[in-house]
Amino acid sequence: MVEGWLPSTGLQYETALTTRPLEATEMAQRAVRESRPVVVAVGGDGTLNEVVNGFFHNGAPLPTTTKLAMVPLGSGGDFRRTLRVPIDPKEAVEVLRSGMVRKLDAGCVTFQTADGGTATRHFINIADAGFPGEVVFRVNKGSKRLGSMTYTVGGALSMLTYSNKPMTVVIDGETHELTKAQQVVIANCQYYGGGMQIAPSASPTDGVFDVILIKDAGKLETIRGMNDIRNGKHLDNGNPKIELMYGKRISITSPEAVRIDVDGEDPGFLPALFEIQPGAIEFITPR
Repeated sequence: MVEGWLPSTGLQYETALTTRPLEATEMAQRAVRESRPVVVAVGGDGTLNEVVNGFFHNGAPLPTTTKLAMVPLGSGGDFRRTLRVPIDPKEAVEVLRSGMVRKLDAGCVTFQTADGGTATRHFINIADAGFPGEVVFRVNKGSKRLGSMTYTVGGALSMLTYSNKPMTVVIDGETHELTKAQQVVIANCQYYGGGMQIAPSASPTDGVFDVILIKDAGKLETIRGMNDIRNGKHLDNGNPKIELMYGKRISITSPEAVRIDVDGEDPGFLPALFEIQPGAIEFITPR
């Protein structure tokens, strides 16, 4: 694996292996509080999300000079696509040496936990409510040995049983009542679900979320439109059931139980409040 050839790079490093969920957050937070030069998330989007959360405490960024970087390994690999972080680990490690530092926006979501409490989590890629939350819940319960195809299979199985939900979406104070909605996507970056370009114009440096409302789309309609979403073409055909908006503060409620997805993790349910934190993390990206 990566550690076997790291010494040949000449980079100074320490490794830390996780043994349980959320341990990467604790490790990263210790490094961030010490202002270590760089914290590198080696893994998939879930690992990256845990590390990102180590840069925050009580909903606010920790004062630090620590930079964040990523060496992608995992089943999804969606965040890296927007920033074009190489999928080859050796090339990704080389970015640590030759890349540039960019200030990236982060998202903060406050949501309902399974026991009815309230929790806060940060994200750097995409969060959403509705159908993707069910997909992620199914995927995370099972094996991810199929790689990015795991999400395709999980999506197909979830589609069989999922029904669209009523949602009230408030974007920067403007209310949108959705009698039935399949999903509401809060995008800081462009890709989710193993390579689906759901938010083709999203940028993690523009200080605003791309918000995609997918209203009462049916099962067959969704399956037919999957290629358009994969290729980022779903916003080009004037489909009245898909709407793109922009916002910095988005709240979503529903009278029904609706799961949320945060960077490919399934932490809880609506109601949820999503807020952007501009330039909150310094990330080493390819030039």
